[in-house]
Amino acid sequence: MPIETEIKLALPARAAAQLLRHPLLAATPPRKQRLANTYYDTADLALLKARIAVRHRRHGWQHLLTVKGAAPSVGGLAQRNEWEAPSAPGEFDFTHVDVPELRRQLEAWRDSLRPAFSTDFTRLAWIIEPRPGARVEVAFDRGHIAANGRREAICELELELLAGEVADLFTLACTLQETLPLHPASASKAERGYRLFVGPNEAKARAAKARAIALDAGMSTTAGFAAVALSCLEHLQGNERGVRDSGEPEFVHQARVAIRRLRSALRVWRPLLPAEPFAAFDARWRALAVALGEARNQEVFATETLPPLLAAFPDCAAAARLQKHASARRKASRRAARAALAAPEYSRLLLEFTAATLALSGSNTPTLKDFARDCLTKSARRVARQAAAAQGADAAARHRLRIALKRLRYAVEFFAPLFAGSKVDRYLRSAADLQELLGHMNDLAVAAELIAQAPRAAQSQLARGWLAGRDELMRREIDAAIDAFVRQPPPWKKR
Repeated sequence: MPIETEIKLALPARAAAQLLRHPLLAATPPRKQRLANTYYDTADLALLKARIAVRHRRHGWQHLLTVKGAAPSVGGLAQRNEWEAPSAPGEFDFTHVDVPELRRQLEAWRDSLRPAFSTDFTRLAWIIEPRPGARVEVAFDRGHIAANGRREAICELELELLAGEVADLFTLACTLQETLPLHPASASKAERGYRLFVGPNEAKARAAKARAIALDAGMSTTAGFAAVALSCLEHLQGNERGVRDSGEPEFVHQARVAIRRLRSALRVWRPLLPAEPFAAFDARWRALAVALGEARNQEVFATETLPPLLAAFPDCAAAARLQKHASARRKASRRAARAALAAPEYSRLLLEFTAATLALSGSNTPTLKDFARDCLTKSARRVARQAAAAQGADAAARHRLRIALKRLRYAVEFFAPLFAGSKVDRYLRSAADLQELLGHMNDLAVAAELIAQAPRAAQSQLARGWLAGRDELMRREIDAAIDAFVRQPPPWKKR
């Protein structure tokens, strides 16, 4: 079964000339091709639902039929099944697909296939040898995607591994990125084409959430880390476009959750990871989390905390001024979040972190399951200590409990496939219930801080009193939820 391994990098059109002048490319004339492609699907988009792409490509007088399987793109890297063979225009001969079940399904769809969208671009291609024995095709594509009268530009670089290791792709990508504004792209041309085909209303993006992670007890501990970390990157990159192009706050929230999960994974596996470069990676992820966290805090304050406060005091002039101030801070923090994900430091971090994670090697000592039990037991003890300290205590103690609980919950989610499902589910539900209450109380504490930071004319004693009253009402509920959670038996303990 042929597998295509490539890194896709988005390039601003303004940097095209700069790319062509790069020393790695300028010394050799590229092979130039005009590629016209039509992607097909059924009327009910059965191929899209099955995460399969069928493409006819015309290159001069040559026609090729390509079938591609789905694969998540992480840090720009995609590894997917691909079958390609010469074909006649309009014919769908799938005999070259060597997976019988897939071939039968494609043949069942054959008579229902119709054009969905097209791509038309010029490709400049070079063969680069980063080291002896390694060969990479560097393809620069410029053109457009078209569907239902809508068009979107293509300007991207694809690095396809012809011989060598995945590390060779990342080495080359990082070298090019030193002087070029390249960003690891998570969407293929086919994914972008389908978005155009279904239109802006049907294709309205939903925030990506964390997917279940495929851990098994036979994995090495470092392989377990790689699976978790790459899943977190997929979660993060699944929300990049929404943070950039949408006003929906859920994209910022999910991007922030992805980074929190990633940093929790770094903390869990820290004893087994090389200090260099992973300690530095954590600091870099933290800086990004701060920008997204500020945007999230301002969003919650302006849209969730303030409205009931304003409703309670409709004639309070200071509260009205506070609303105006909060709206301005919310917009500024959203711009800062977008800028953080557009910064070259973020693009570089994605490539370097993915490369370092894929390069990890390790043994099965300890086994992944034993490692998980040890980590979860220690984390649960920390939560128990913080829970005892937080009952009836101040906001700082509850905040410490919230952080400890969040880390425990993420770790349980990471390792859940290794333990009995129903017990894990009950434990996670109880943790989520307590975490939600602690989160609401933290929102009140953050709101009090934001009011204190506002201009004096926008500060209000009424607002502070209202927040304090809400905090007091929730405190009893929190104490009951803490009691309920600490009584939960840990689902990872040996019997």
